[in-house]
Amino acid sequence: MNDNLWPARAFAGEVVPFGATAFREGHDLIGVSLHLVAPDGTETVHPMDLGAPGTDRWEVRVPLQHQGDWRYRVRAYADDFATWEHNAGIKIPAGIDVDLMFLIGDQLLTSAGTDKSRTAPERRALLAAAKTLSDAKKPIALRLAALESEKLRAALRARPIASLDSFSAERTVIVERTRAGVGSWYEFFPRSEGAIQAADGSWSSGTFRTAAKRLPQVAAMGFDVLYLPPIHPIGTAFRKGPNNSLTVGPNDPGSPWAIGSADGGHDAIHPDLGTVADFSYFLGRARKVGLDVALDFALQASPDHPWVAEHPEWFTTLPDGTIAYAENPPKKYQDIYPINFDNDPAGIRAEALRILRHWITLGVTIFRVDNPHTKPLDFWEWLIREVNAEHPDVVFLAEAFTRPALMQALGKVGFQQSYTYFTWRNTKTELEEFLHGLATETADFLRPNLFVNTPDILTEYLQFGGPAAFKIRAALAAMAAPTWGMYAGFELCENVARVGAEENIDNEKYEYRPRDWAAAEARGASLAPYVTRLNHIRSEHPALRQLRNLDIHASDDDSILVFSKYLPAGFTGTGADDAIIVVANVDPHSVRETTVHLDVTRFGLEPGATYDVNDLITGATYTWSADNFVRLDAFTEPVHILRVLGQKPGKARA
Repeated sequence: MNDNLWPARAFAGEVVPFGATAFREGHDLIGVSLHLVAPDGTETVHPMDLGAPGTDRWEVRVPLQHQGDWRYRVRAYADDFATWEHNAGIKIPAGIDVDLMFLIGDQLLTSAGTDKSRTAPERRALLAAAKTLSDAKKPIALRLAALESEKLRAALRARPIASLDSFSAERTVIVERTRAGVGSWYEFFPRSEGAIQAADGSWSSGTFRTAAKRLPQVAAMGFDVLYLPPIHPIGTAFRKGPNNSLTVGPNDPGSPWAIGSADGGHDAIHPDLGTVADFSYFLGRARKVGLDVALDFALQASPDHPWVAEHPEWFTTLPDGTIAYAENPPKKYQDIYPINFDNDPAGIRAEALRILRHWITLGVTIFRVDNPHTKPLDFWEWLIREVNAEHPDVVFLAEAFTRPALMQALGKVGFQQSYTYFTWRNTKTELEEFLHGLATETADFLRPNLFVNTPDILTEYLQFGGPAAFKIRAALAAMAAPTWGMYAGFELCENVARVGAEENIDNEKYEYRPRDWAAAEARGASLAPYVTRLNHIRSEHPALRQLRNLDIHASDDDSILVFSKYLPAGFTGTGADDAIIVVANVDPHSVRETTVHLDVTRFGLEPGATYDVNDLITGATYTWSADNFVRLDAFTEPVHILRVLGQKPGKARA
């Protein structure tokens, strides 16, 4: 990656494509193989196949199952036997140099068959073929038939008859834990879970103990990562009121991202949420129901943070003597001071590492990093390397909605995951380009986490698309990427925006938002059952837990998006192919009827095949071919999620 400036990365269980360009002068044939060394030192050899004809590109896909540093190099060699076999296949039937060609083949096989470094079965197969090949008393056809022996072919696959070896430089793939690349994330504010408002308008904040009661429900929806906004003390200076206003009442809790008060800073817990013991209890309850807890890591401070008094050099002082607050015009965050990394980089690095070590010691192994693109890249490269050297299981998610080059650079320097532009890619054309790019162009270094919403992001698509829009976005995110996420309230289709902003009105960033989840489900106003089904489908189908295997297919309608994800039997761990086809009506306001056109070879079938598909949402089964009629009603079921059941004879029916 980038001339090996940074190693490529994968996650345990990922099927990784390796490729190389290899050629030689003249017309003799070559072979290419991947030599892969696992973290425990075990070396395996994987023959590579030619890719697109005429490109000299060789490819092989290998699942990397174990966490750690994998080393690899590519071997290219003159494939002497393949060259002889190619020439013999032309010359001998034409009666040209027949005896000479048989002699050359005999010598190649005999030499390889007497090589004691080969296994005994390999040597026997090679010598048996040589003996038949050299027997001039036998008919030519019978002598050539010796080349079809499966034992001979197995011996040649295990170790080709080769010369003129050439090896590439050795490179590294860092394989991280599976959670670095696969997961379903759910975000909630612990202060809202169990919050109670009294008759006089005052609030009692939810705590880690009350929030823990929500954990079984989150896990029951199939989520495996719970993300918490900052849990630290919140400053009072310039505290924001409802909807980011400057008018603050006595009961307004402030933004959790305005970190720091007299109660402490980044290593402290907000007193309203509880104590370290309460947080440890919360982590334990999460682990018990199968949830990893991700903690927000926001390198910024409220004006009341201890850093402001102890380390004023860590901030930017303006000519009028005031400290610069955070801005993202037209948004202003007067309650937050950004860090200036120029004045004391060593001190800031040491403090950031200390904070992370503190939370890791308590049991946190995932951090969602707020606005990393506003900090130096070399800082993140150093910090993530230091943390992962001590704690290789720790995962960092970059919350970086920024320019593509910078977003991608964050992935290259170490971030295991990244938010993306997914929330703003809504049309068929936009989604085709976006998803193809994720699966191909950036897959070596950027792992997308397809969040469907955040406290700051409520797109027009969700504001005006109704429940259909929420179902469509959840299905696309959950099926297209190994990692996806949602912020609480999405399942309730909360779609009212603050005027002039792309975020929910009465934003939970600035106030308590307890929700009656059970009542919403009882009256059928919750998408929790649908989300649960999506996560269940993900857990059952290993193809959906891969990133690089997404293929875009065609449809005759400009609102019908079609893609498939396929994993051959050798990679699924189940002994069977796994193929999923997603057909989505991305217009939440319509009923669409059209024909979809599938390249069935992309999910393991022969051209012209007919096959059954089972809709994993409705349970319906259809017989399909390459071209199929679909009708998708956005107001009932806007998305087909189809499992390919297998090839069968006969004609397709609609």
